[in-house]
Amino acid sequence: MKLKYSVFLGNVGHCFDRYCPEYSKPFTLGELFDRAATIEKLDAVDLVMDLNMLEKREEIKTHLARTGLKVGSLAVDTFANPLYKKGSLSSTEPDVRDRALKDAKTVIDFAVELGCKIVTLWPGQDGYDYIFAADYIVERQLFQDGVEELCRYNPDVIITLEYKIKEPRTHSYISTVGSTLLMIEKIGLPNCGIALDYGHAALGYETAAEAVAMCKMYGDRLKHIHINDNYRLWDDDMIVGTVHTLEYLEFFYWLKRTGFNGYLVIDQFPYREDGRDAVAESAEWLDVLQDAANRIDDAEAEQILAKRDGVAASKFMRKILFGGNK
Repeated sequence: MKLKYSVFLGNVGHCFDRYCPEYSKPFTLGELFDRAATIEKLDAVDLVMDLNMLEKREEIKTHLARTGLKVGSLAVDTFANPLYKKGSLSSTEPDVRDRALKDAKTVIDFAVELGCKIVTLWPGQDGYDYIFAADYIVERQLFQDGVEELCRYNPDVIITLEYKIKEPRTHSYISTVGSTLLMIEKIGLPNCGIALDYGHAALGYETAAEAVAMCKMYGDRLKHIHINDNYRLWDDDMIVGTVHTLEYLEFFYWLKRTGFNGYLVIDQFPYREDGRDAVAESAEWLDVLQDAANRIDDAEAEQILAKRDGVAASKFMRKILFGGNK
């Protein structure tokens, strides 16, 4: 197993948060493409198609041709536009919902132009903050209907749903792997899948390896992966493998076992580090972790799993990491 790597283009640039508006100098779109192209382990970029990027579609095509980079996926902006502050596809305002659908369809059309098969929805604003401040049935149904409409708009493009337990809303409508799989099952279309963000799974106290297994069990729905790390308390978007190294071993084992063959998209916010260098370091970790998973003997792993024994599992992890039979 050797999976391909991509990166959200902005991650090789500058970052900001609510305390500091700029941790380093900004980069032009061309400079971002150039910085991504210098990371030899990457062959693609993922693009967030906000209003600014939608206006630069021709420039984007020029930079892709110039650098030779492919596109892993296009993400629809349903979170940064203030219009969606109370929801995008789940909004109870028809004009807002229509705008979200229009933007998404524009992104789907552009994906076709680029030869990209995946469009991702991260509905960060689709949820609620307060008790008695949302009609859960109405708004979930509106969101589900919107996703179904987008899937039917072009059956050749896969619509992936990126779930997250919270942020920016205190509660998200697609919050866990289970709730997302249930909605996908209700939609019932083959081009609806999951974009699994490792950090979102960790934040929601999920075991990412189990989420991979569940996606395989319930319709083979894992289509795209965002990769990063955190301490589970927040979506820290740190360098891959720097916190959950052992859990990543199991994650990659299950990716191999379930036959995932999509992109691993580096999705991190290196506030104080150089963005390009932090992304390159994540790519190095991805190689090491994949190599370790590929060294696992499948028959031995299945025997260990069948034992359901913590001591045997611990010895197995040490063997994967450090070799030997002790």
